[in-house]
Amino acid sequence: MIRIGRSCISVIALWALTVSGIALADDVYPNKPIRVVIGFSAGGGTDMVLRSLAGKMTELLGVQVLVENRPGANGNIAGELVAKSPADGYTLLYNTSSVVLSQYFYSKLAYDPGKDLMPVALTINSPLVIAVHPGVPANTIQEFVAYLKANPGKVNYSAAGAGNITHVAALHFLLAADAQATHVPYKGEAQALADLMGGQVQFYVGTSPAMVPQVKAKTIRGLAVTSAKRMNAVPDIPTLAETIAPGTELGSWSGVMAPAKTPAVVIAKLSAVINRALQDPDLKAKIEASSAEVRGSTPEQYATFLRAESERWGTVFKRAGLKPD
Repeated sequence: MIRIGRSCISVIALWALTVSGIALADDVYPNKPIRVVIGFSAGGGTDMVLRSLAGKMTELLGVQVLVENRPGANGNIAGELVAKSPADGYTLLYNTSSVVLSQYFYSKLAYDPGKDLMPVALTINSPLVIAVHPGVPANTIQEFVAYLKANPGKVNYSAAGAGNITHVAALHFLLAADAQATHVPYKGEAQALADLMGGQVQFYVGTSPAMVPQVKAKTIRGLAVTSAKRMNAVPDIPTLAETIAPGTELGSWSGVMAPAKTPAVVIAKLSAVINRALQDPDLKAKIEASSAEVRGSTPEQYATFLRAESERWGTVFKRAGLKPD
């Protein structure tokens, strides 16, 4: 928790230096393709949003913004790659909440997210959908809880990685339901969702961009959502808060980070371009159509957000008695 907080200080200081240097950044950066590394497989909800964002950034920057998938270790393979890349603005990380969750799941990381990465901008937040395979004999979240309790330890659930928000959210649900199930980790949401549709696992708590289309296509059965209010895209699905877990609100957020020591003028330009892209009517409509929420932020706002999320989940994990492996 503290590591993330300390990193915020340098971001705020750097941001203050950008006003006089933005013109220089405009002249010299970027002059070649930029790659954005994501720690999960292609085809998942986060990946789909990133590809749309990268397309708009390409238009605004005048150079290609390329997406590179490096799945594994709850996004930490991608995080380490970017953290150890040159701090020149040409290799970026499209991170998820795993950047703060991993410190509670892994006793040793090959990099320190708080020291080796620098916040650029918060991009989106996606509510989560709890869904089951159509073969599961449950049409409501209450019926599913009863099914779990009648089959302790016999039900499997997928996640987009151990320690991923989809894993943590499933644990939250199981604790609220006072039920048990077996965790099956994958290297990304596309695989986790595919095995739910194929019946290899019985339930999955996934991001709305990936889940809503499959719920509408009836390849999976949505039972509850983790947003504070019902989602417009699937209004018939109740929230966890109104059913079995009052007060629950969970989301899968994403953002962009760069290697530490990336020049302040480069961070400033990237943040400005990302925020401008997120407000593009077509991109915004596409994101909102998937039931994700457009956020956007300055680097210092994202740093503050990261610190708050780190503290939030640290408290949750402590109360749950979870310890790093």
